[in-house]
Amino acid sequence: MLEIRELETGYGKKQVVFGLSLDVREGEIVALIGPNGAGKSTVLKAVCGLIPAWKGEIRFDGTPTNGSTPAQNVARGITFAPQGNRVFADLTVVENLEIGGYPLPRKEAKQRIAQVLDLFPVLKERLRQDAGRLSGGEQQMLALARALVPKPKLLMLDEPSLGLAPNLVTTVFRRIAEINRETGVGMLIVEQKVREVLEVCNRVYSMKLGRVAFEGPPGELKSDRARLRDLFL
Repeated sequence: MLEIRELETGYGKKQVVFGLSLDVREGEIVALIGPNGAGKSTVLKAVCGLIPAWKGEIRFDGTPTNGSTPAQNVARGITFAPQGNRVFADLTVVENLEIGGYPLPRKEAKQRIAQVLDLFPVLKERLRQDAGRLSGGEQQMLALARALVPKPKLLMLDEPSLGLAPNLVTTVFRRIAEINRETGVGMLIVEQKVREVLEVCNRVYSMKLGRVAFEGPPGELKSDRARLRDLFL
């Protein structure tokens, strides 16, 4: 579904990603791990069109997306939930969801919001509440729900555990796995909580200094602590 080949990109004159290749198949969860500054979030930004690819190719469903805008990529079926519980704090829960449905016809957006709320019963109880008054875990659920409204084929999540209390991290990852099973949406997840994301992903890539340092099934890392520690040094 998503194919990245020899991607090079960065910010201004600073190159961050060097010749990265990565795949996400339809309906699977792929984890992208590695130390801070490895270039993980930069990869997501390039895929969704927030920054340009300097070299290499990004293809989605067989179509090159290099040079596409974020809006064009959303229309193709790619959505992005950035790190840090990025909700519109002064808007209500339902208004946040309506923003997620903005690219859709009004009737379809309303139907999709109803469908997504079935996945998040806690949000259904807080539709008229300002998003800024939700707990950290609820805001993360709202960010996930908003990204699901356009009915993506690929959902990219940037550190969904960021800022959450330890007891909520497991809950969030359990919900992510349930959403994947219930909707079939593919996921590319950047995450620092390695143990938790390895429990839910099908495959894992580890980045180091802008390059892929490991690719394989999560079991290979879960059973090899020394190797996992080396990837983060």
